[in-house]
Amino acid sequence: QVQVVESGGGLVQPGGSLTLSCLASGFMPDYYFIGWFRQAPGKEREGVSCIASRDGSTYYADSAKGRFTISKDSTKNAVYLQMDSLKPEDTATYYCALDSRPTRRCSSWALRGGDDEDAWGSGTPVTVSS
Repeated sequence: QVQVVESGGGLVQPGGSLTLSCLASGFMPDYYFIGWFRQAPGKEREGVSCIASRDGSTYYADSAKGRFTISKDSTKNAVYLQMDSLKPEDTATYYCALDSRPTRRCSSWALRGGDDEDAWGSGTPVTVSS
């Protein structure tokens, strides 16, 4: 069974940057999707970005395009989310998740907000405020 743990959240001023990290452990599948989701108070969980382990293909939500960059280090079973030009509307709890039974593209997984059977971290809060 795979476990994921996030880190790197915090308080940042608008226009600032943060890098979130996610470390996966346990029995890693040969092929998986791993990505970032976020949930703001009173809102539904949304997929922010994801990456496929096999070919490195990525997906970004429209709100993340041009500002966020996802990357992975397969040697460490780690995935990172570099967030630049942060806005107050980026304030949310950010969750890392891993889909060990991927189908189609990770964009489909992200767009539906992930699945309950995925491996989820406990979340790391990001607050963008002056």
